[in-house]
Amino acid sequence: MNSYDVAVIGSGPGGYVAAIRCSQLGMKTALIEKYSTLGGTCLNVGCIPSKALLSSSHHYEEATKHFEDHGIEIPGEIKVNLTKMISRKQAVVDQTTGGIDFLMKKNNIDVYEGLGSFKDATHIKIEGKDAGEIEAKNIIIATGSKPSNLPFIELDKERIITSTEALKLKEIPKHMIIIGGGVIGLELGQVYRRLGAEVTVVEYMDRILPTMDAGLSKELNKVFKKAKCKMMMSHKVQSVERKGDEVIVKAENKKGEIVEFKGDYCLVSVGRRPYTEGLNAEAAGVKINDRGQVEVNEHLQTSTSNIYAIGDCVRGAMLAHKAEEEGVFVAETLAGQKPHIDYNLIPGVVYTWPEVAAVGKTEEELKEAGTEYKVGQFPFRALGRARASGDIDGFVKILADKSTDEVLGVHMIGARCADLIAEAVTAMEFRASAEDISRYSHAHPTFAEAVKEAALAATDDRALHI
Repeated sequence: MNSYDVAVIGSGPGGYVAAIRCSQLGMKTALIEKYSTLGGTCLNVGCIPSKALLSSSHHYEEATKHFEDHGIEIPGEIKVNLTKMISRKQAVVDQTTGGIDFLMKKNNIDVYEGLGSFKDATHIKIEGKDAGEIEAKNIIIATGSKPSNLPFIELDKERIITSTEALKLKEIPKHMIIIGGGVIGLELGQVYRRLGAEVTVVEYMDRILPTMDAGLSKELNKVFKKAKCKMMMSHKVQSVERKGDEVIVKAENKKGEIVEFKGDYCLVSVGRRPYTEGLNAEAAGVKINDRGQVEVNEHLQTSTSNIYAIGDCVRGAMLAHKAEEEGVFVAETLAGQKPHIDYNLIPGVVYTWPEVAAVGKTEEELKEAGTEYKVGQFPFRALGRARASGDIDGFVKILADKSTDEVLGVHMIGARCADLIAEAVTAMEFRASAEDISRYSHAHPTFAEAVKEAALAATDDRALHI
């Protein structure tokens, strides 16, 4: 039996990063993954493939709708080759997961293919290709999450599908009905709307992106409506039925009326849930709560002291970068270091176009807490760079403490916001004031100038370009 200092169950962003950091810190490390490719949901059927399709569909939309504005004329009809688009997406996935294989070898991490489950607190049984048993002083659970469903919906994975199937369709839907107005549904909805599908979003809450700042939800809703998506808020889905190649969704609106939607595909995108099936956690004394989450303390330690858990299978936002931070946190804790994570400063991003990004407190949260704050907001359309590229939708909003001027939250929607949010995270990590941000130089012309201008607006309302 092989023995290790650390064994990691699950090879998603949290798991493989934890394994790398453990190895860097001198620990003999094993990584156990039940699938034949490493990288978990994110690299295989989540972040990476969805961004590949978002990028491809964005190029198509630019070519068909905006190239002419730039003086670019393409003779003949521009067509979508969905098979080739999906094939390119898979090539990106294969290259990325292959990169994780390389990193495992580089860092001398032993990889086992198979389902890992606890025999006891220090022994893991592996079922599958590399069947057997290993021993580890410390174990990190990084088993991730899987798509959630509503109890009355039967997923046939052909017409009634999850995000996994939506990433490999063989045809462009005529009408895709999306149940859920969260990140995944909106991203995939935009992909297929760009490619020509009719798209209807059915959301239970009164707005899309209900956990983000309301201003962002309102602005992105405008963008989707402008793209002729049907946005049905405050609709409670009652049933989903397939008849041949048709899917019928019935929902109750806020008036109590039953509304019917018909399409050829229905994407069920109602969030994700922790994946801990088959782990046999009880054999190691590890507690799992009613929501399926592994219970952990502030050190990400489970009820069994030598076992830790990270990422989507524990409390908190289900984000790849949050899982990575937790993987590093546990590795450094095991090495006797004193790492820390500020969960308030883990950014959230929606990769639609315009992109949506946020960090810190929303206005709604500040109001609920009774915190006195001030707002600085700056529209992208006032930026020279935005006008030059034609990306004028959106804004940057900075929320700062009314008395101390410390930045409490930054919310943005616009071009390149997925990258711009890092500036806000950096500033808030060092407890910057809005005036601090407003006083350091931003290159011109850039989208980042919107951050500076919003900071100026929050500092005595002195934005320069509006």
